[in-house]
Amino acid sequence: MKFKSLLFFSFWMLFLVISCNKDDITFDAPSQELRFSRDTVFCDTVYHQVRSETYAVKVYNNEDKDVMIPRISLEKGAASLYKINVDGKTGHDFQNVPLRKNDSLYIFVEIAPQATGPEAIAEDRILFTTGAGQQHVTLFSVVQDAEFFIKTPSNPNIIASDATWSNNKAKIIYGNLTVEPGVNLNIQAGTKVYFHKNSGMKVSGGATLNINGTADEQVIIRGDRNDSYYDTIPRNWNSIKMEAASVLNMNHTRLFGGTRGLDMKEVNATIKNSFIHTFQEYGIYAVKSTVNAENLVMNNCGESCIGIYLGGNHTYKHATIANYSATMNDRIRMGIFATNEWKNDNGQIEYAALQNLNILNCIVYSDRENSINLEQVGMNQFNYLIQNSLIKYSNLSGAGFSFDNNPTNSVVSSIKNQDPRFMNYFAAKMNLRVKADSPAKNIGDALVANSVPTDVVNVPRTTNPTAGAYQ
Repeated sequence: MKFKSLLFFSFWMLFLVISCNKDDITFDAPSQELRFSRDTVFCDTVYHQVRSETYAVKVYNNEDKDVMIPRISLEKGAASLYKINVDGKTGHDFQNVPLRKNDSLYIFVEIAPQATGPEAIAEDRILFTTGAGQQHVTLFSVVQDAEFFIKTPSNPNIIASDATWSNNKAKIIYGNLTVEPGVNLNIQAGTKVYFHKNSGMKVSGGATLNINGTADEQVIIRGDRNDSYYDTIPRNWNSIKMEAASVLNMNHTRLFGGTRGLDMKEVNATIKNSFIHTFQEYGIYAVKSTVNAENLVMNNCGESCIGIYLGGNHTYKHATIANYSATMNDRIRMGIFATNEWKNDNGQIEYAALQNLNILNCIVYSDRENSINLEQVGMNQFNYLIQNSLIKYSNLSGAGFSFDNNPTNSVVSSIKNQDPRFMNYFAAKMNLRVKADSPAKNIGDALVANSVPTDVVNVPRTTNPTAGAYQ
């Protein structure tokens, strides 16, 4: 009984001590500057009336005492495009914010702006007013006006008549957007097309997609997350799927960040001066199609930069096709894969002739043993020509052709297994220009070069042409 009484008495004494200590907590004005996890918050590019993701700033109290921050506020006050959340409350001005000694607190930042033009800068500052002076964290974002294409049960998201997209507004696509048969969709220079997660475009048979970028104003096609983190990861959107008898004309375009880039079946495609990179499967997936490409730069695709199935007719002039997909180590990561078979949607194997695969004045290289794999199946026609190009392949791993012994003259005046010496092939930089001592320098065929007289950045190449997209 005495033990129980003693235990009861001890519990209440401990409770009183804790209560007194809690009541005795005092917060002083800071005598030192606060410390922040970052001095600038670069928000993702945001669109008209679309809320951004939430960003966090951590505020540290390095003093050995509890402090009361007199004021935390947005410099532009209620007129700011930003909102902040401090200690669980959202607003633009906060008074007397406590912060325990050697502790920290989170401030959460987001923006949901009204666009005032095609593109503008939204900037503000979080001000911290203390006895030690005024400090700030800068908030920065690019704001774009946008036009939305949203698929819903009541809106099939269809372009049913000829349309032109200009660069006055970004195009944001939610769900699949369909270009109806016989319709022409023209995308003008400088236009930005953004796909939401699991979204894509379908170009129906008989429709034409014209992507008309220029050297000064590329067309950008990517996922709708514009933070630089997303520049180097795939699967942010699905693909541009082009059905049989559709037509693609693409010039000065940067296409990246999805599952497949151009997903084509029995399509006629012309691709010039373009960059296609960072796709989970293929940058170009072509089934029984005709593809003519020049000044094409490709990199970082999980299965292959170019996948050619069921033959077709293909010519690549002055293309740099690399594959250094470090983020997709478990993938095959080819440069070019070509075969004359294909498994259709019913699981049946189809066969057709590879009428031509011309690889002219190109670089095809990867961090795998083979950058090119050609698989002829059965007795169907399988014609290919590798001319004045630098490629990587291994005789020991079945590239499907012989570099040194080709009585059909299918490999001409080309170099194998020599490092092209790219400036920087890493995903974040991806500068696939070659250095001055590159073995690709001056090996191009002059007649081919004269048919593509300037390189992908408009440098003349009619004399001493270098293999690849860059002179």
